[in-house]
Amino acid sequence: MVSTSERPRLIMEDGRRYNGRAYDELRPIRMQVGVLNNANGSALVEYGRTKVLAAVYGPREPQLKHVSIPYRAVLRCRYHMAPFSTHDRKSPAPSRREVELSKVIRESLEPVVVSEMFPRTSIDIFIEVLNADGGTRTASVTAASLALADAGIPMKDLVAGVAVGKVDGVIVLDIDEVEDMYGEADMPVAAAPSLNLITLLQLNGVLTPDEFKKSLDLALSGIRRIHEGMKETLRRRYLEVKVEE
Repeated sequence: MVSTSERPRLIMEDGRRYNGRAYDELRPIRMQVGVLNNANGSALVEYGRTKVLAAVYGPREPQLKHVSIPYRAVLRCRYHMAPFSTHDRKSPAPSRREVELSKVIRESLEPVVVSEMFPRTSIDIFIEVLNADGGTRTASVTAASLALADAGIPMKDLVAGVAVGKVDGVIVLDIDEVEDMYGEADMPVAAAPSLNLITLLQLNGVLTPDEFKKSLDLALSGIRRIHEGMKETLRRRYLEVKVEE
């Protein structure tokens, strides 16, 4: 537990955050699809210094027959943090947190994937966190959604994610590792804006009802901006393909 005297000041006197951002300002976000030749679909997403690579394989016949479902595809997800992604070298073996986040990410994507078009198949998503600086699960959702679209998997909408936090009593958008570590609360959210559908909502810490509503509204406003960037990324990709043809 970090004592109050050891905690860095996260909100400055001018109201800006320690990193110079406004309370509702996203980190610089970069997105690219089609980055892996051997995958059916892939995406590289950066939220500031957080960098996530996602690859999609399928639909394909599952190696284990008993996991197939007669009326739809099975969506499988593996979230993994590279040993070099954190300050202290991480063990390459899957941790309990990685197993949990694999499930969380899969469940955030299942509502939008039109899996009934591919019965008795599996769609496999592999996520590798290359550098972690806060918000890895929400960046992973965004990357996985883009990789599914790049693979040509039919979806009702793209899913984007972002984390909101409470730091020094202020609700802020897209928290980084320092704000996550020393803040009072963090709330990862993912949503499909075109469907008005929230697919992921978690809360660590305590928020009042008013703070919760403000946090959710702030998260959804950020998600809408990320969603527009995702569509533009795919649009550029299709234009590149058309030019190459």
